[in-house]
Amino acid sequence: MPVTTSPAPRPGYPAQLLAVSRSALAQLVRTPSHSRRAEAARKLARHSLWLSAAGAALVIALMLAFDQTEIQLMPARGTPSLWPIRILTDFGKDEYLLSVLGGLLVVLAFVAAGLHGTSRALLLGLGTRLQFVFLSIAVSAFVAEVLKYIIGRGRPFVGGKANPFNFVPFEGTGAYASLPSGHTVAAFALAFAVSALWPRLRVFMFTYAIVILLTRLVLVAHHPSDVVAGALVGTVGAMAVRYWFAARRLGFAICADGTIVPLAGAVSGHLKRVARGASAP
Repeated sequence: MPVTTSPAPRPGYPAQLLAVSRSALAQLVRTPSHSRRAEAARKLARHSLWLSAAGAALVIALMLAFDQTEIQLMPARGTPSLWPIRILTDFGKDEYLLSVLGGLLVVLAFVAAGLHGTSRALLLGLGTRLQFVFLSIAVSAFVAEVLKYIIGRGRPFVGGKANPFNFVPFEGTGAYASLPSGHTVAAFALAFAVSALWPRLRVFMFTYAIVILLTRLVLVAHHPSDVVAGALVGTVGAMAVRYWFAARRLGFAICADGTIVPLAGAVSGHLKRVARGASAP
């Protein structure tokens, strides 16, 4: 008489949630495996060097020739009519951006833990891309905070006058945390990350980043050189995180010349396969 075996019980929801969370974190620190990662690393180093050199030259030029003039032309700090600008500028605050992205990642993990097969794979593919955007901002913001502390540049009019050369290194307070602009760092890191994944959004995202940059100037929160430095830190930081993901085959592919390109999204790729199957003879 044949012996029938019952299927193994499926792990419970808490075990599934733990497995999803552990897998999402483990993929970020696994050993790089892409065969073209050396070419991509050289290209990243070259582009970062050129951007940093050009950005540093522009920052110095602005300090010497334009910072003091520009901040004296802006409306007085606290002008009541600037309230829309004060609301708009918060859309570039790294704490808010990271909170929203972190919340989305948590929700995605809870939902994915209850799914199986293709549905889970599609959701986890989106999760990998959200991880990239989150880390692009987080890493760039961390570097910016270190630079702020080391440089210790006073914000406009700290000390009572428009002095672009008011530096107190390692001072550590908000009054001496002007360079680079944290809002601009976060906005440009977000703009680069989203554009790297979905190139069609590039114009929209960098328009958003430039608007955030301008709000920091209008509110007299930063000198022009601060926001240029912020744009540089945010862009280079996101570029480095993109390389980290590409070297591990997460969300990106590396071409023969070292160029990093986005992989087709899990959702869009699935829809294309369904469409091809439906139209096949």
